[in-house]
Amino acid sequence: MSEPQGTPDEIRAAVLAVAQESLRTGLVHGTAGNFSARLPDGNVVMTPSSLAYETMTLDDLVVVDLEGNTVEGTRSPTTEKMLHLACLAAYDDIHAVIHCHAKFATMFALVREPVPCVIEEVEVFVGGDVPVAEYRFTGSQELADEVSRHVKDRAAVLMANHGLLTVGKSPADALKIANLVETTAEIVWGARQLGTIVPLPDSTREKMAPIYPMLRRM
Repeated sequence: MSEPQGTPDEIRAAVLAVAQESLRTGLVHGTAGNFSARLPDGNVVMTPSSLAYETMTLDDLVVVDLEGNTVEGTRSPTTEKMLHLACLAAYDDIHAVIHCHAKFATMFALVREPVPCVIEEVEVFVGGDVPVAEYRFTGSQELADEVSRHVKDRAAVLMANHGLLTVGKSPADALKIANLVETTAEIVWGARQLGTIVPLPDSTREKMAPIYPMLRRM
């Protein structure tokens, strides 16, 4: 099992920084989306519900245990807290979770089509095609259970009719994955306007397939 990267204060600062960067780059809009990271003591720091990222401060972040009980903070945690906790509880090599509504990735989620692994970086850093989790109601334990099973061997999953979820060893790592998936979704969408996409050779994917599991274990 890998340990969370950084001190509690550093991890909190990273969650806030990634949330605000996601707003600047369009991965989230308004108060949508949510961000979390595992702390060294096993609890989870996450963004609060319905608070603008522009004015959010470190004091606004909420700490919960893996059962969802608030242990620190005066605000309510995100209404999607079970989504984050299900991923963190199930896999001890995941230390950060991002749920966002990136435009092109969400387009794929709406038509319930995976983002295909047609770029080498996606095989390396995501682990293959970005799958689509079945639709479940927002904020429900059913959604958390459905989505979390897909990140057993992937760094990203689309949520049908909803958006994108990514995981990583740190908030910055999860953000890198979110940006990679969103860029790939946009490239695939654009390439299809030009013609038929040529997939990566099977031999290339076979050679690269072991890389993501190795990175995940490091």
